[in-house]
Amino acid sequence: MQQRPVPIDGERVTAPEGLEVRAPYDGRMLGEVPRCGTVELERAVAGAARARSSDPLPAWRRAEILDRAAELLREPERQEAFAQTICLESAKPITTARAEVARAVSTLRFAAVAARELTGEVLPLDASAAGEGRLGFTLRVPVGVVGAITPFNFPLNLVVHKLAPAIAAGCPTVLKPAERTPLSALALAELLLEECELPASWLHVVTGTGDEVGRALVAHDEVAMVTFTGSPEVGWGIRAAAPRKRVSLELGNNAPVLVQPDGAWEDAAARIAVAGNAHAGQSCISVQRVLVHRGIAEPFTASLVEQVEALRVGDPMDPDTQVSALIDTDARDRVQGWIAEAEAGGARVLVGGDLDAHEVLRPTVLADVDPDMRVCRDEVFGPVLAVQVYDDLDTGFTLANRTRYGLHAGIFTADLATARRAMVELDFGGVLVNDVPTWRADQMPYGGLRDSGNTREGPAYAVREMTEVRSVVLA
Repeated sequence: MQQRPVPIDGERVTAPEGLEVRAPYDGRMLGEVPRCGTVELERAVAGAARARSSDPLPAWRRAEILDRAAELLREPERQEAFAQTICLESAKPITTARAEVARAVSTLRFAAVAARELTGEVLPLDASAAGEGRLGFTLRVPVGVVGAITPFNFPLNLVVHKLAPAIAAGCPTVLKPAERTPLSALALAELLLEECELPASWLHVVTGTGDEVGRALVAHDEVAMVTFTGSPEVGWGIRAAAPRKRVSLELGNNAPVLVQPDGAWEDAAARIAVAGNAHAGQSCISVQRVLVHRGIAEPFTASLVEQVEALRVGDPMDPDTQVSALIDTDARDRVQGWIAEAEAGGARVLVGGDLDAHEVLRPTVLADVDPDMRVCRDEVFGPVLAVQVYDDLDTGFTLANRTRYGLHAGIFTADLATARRAMVELDFGGVLVNDVPTWRADQMPYGGLRDSGNTREGPAYAVREMTEVRSVVLA
């Protein structure tokens, strides 16, 4: 199969070797992309490094490019084409893939606003005697070349969350998309470069493996900032390998949600069933740990099992499908292994845990789990809900916080005092009250604590991280 070239320094580039892109659901061949190496990376970074001097883009032009991209992505035929690409390369159900495209449009628009509003501040220098008679202000200046490394689970919108703020901030970018899902990223790059008049030197895409092109991108002296979404092990490894760079990490989670007796627990069961299994649980804010008060544990768990059993499992291109395949068989086998390990340790499988006729892992609910089991301790990144019972709110908060992660948590309660306690005592980057922690708006400051990362994404917040503050004094 002919390689689909990647845009590097104004040219469409192939490589001596290629990487196959296959559909996770049925294994069909979707395409082949270059297996880029150091040669392609050097060209990409050199082109990006020249961009600020050779192709300067004022803020109004950067905003126009982003607005134009949003308009083009809103076109119905183009939306559907992107959604089908997402669906095929990641096995994300088509209805969810369509929602991802709509979110990407919103992300682009918010980035355009951030480009227009990127300002410094006036410094009150005469607040001290030494500053009398002087005028001071700050500028926000681009940090430099950005190296962006994105994961497979949101192959369009998480790419937009890197590229759009970088464009808004004035930072040329070298993008390394996930090797299993590069096609959406390449389609977006083509849209920006060919239809939105983004100068060729401002965006370069290097497809390949993390060990080859990813490591080289992180280590390159001309790359001023690395922005990465993925696992904690890889993310903190990047941070250690680039101690003098700005490194922005959005990492994993094992999201807990507490269900109080005074909360709308039937509604909570329905939401949790979907939130733990959408895209086969392959989201860092998928519900994983379900903490339910003992007073409602039996009816709530029965309702949750019923809701999970009703989820439609199958072909991601079928509009009725709600859950489809994990990204590859290795991921599927790992998740099944964790389920078996929990069962061997005393957990009960209430539903799921097996494969359907197409070898798709069915959504799974576990009861009688122990907090030290991997299905509670680590990030499953699969369609698994682990139900734990607590007797009082203090215990519930303790269980929720018993994790090395800290991205999102949620609680269902009708009591304002309980909600206020949750806002303070749940030690996470985001706390959702009367909703699942899987909910996210793309303009939010999104990020976590501990092994969930060190950044806040959302265009306005990411743009700030991609700029430096420069003080200016006029005497």
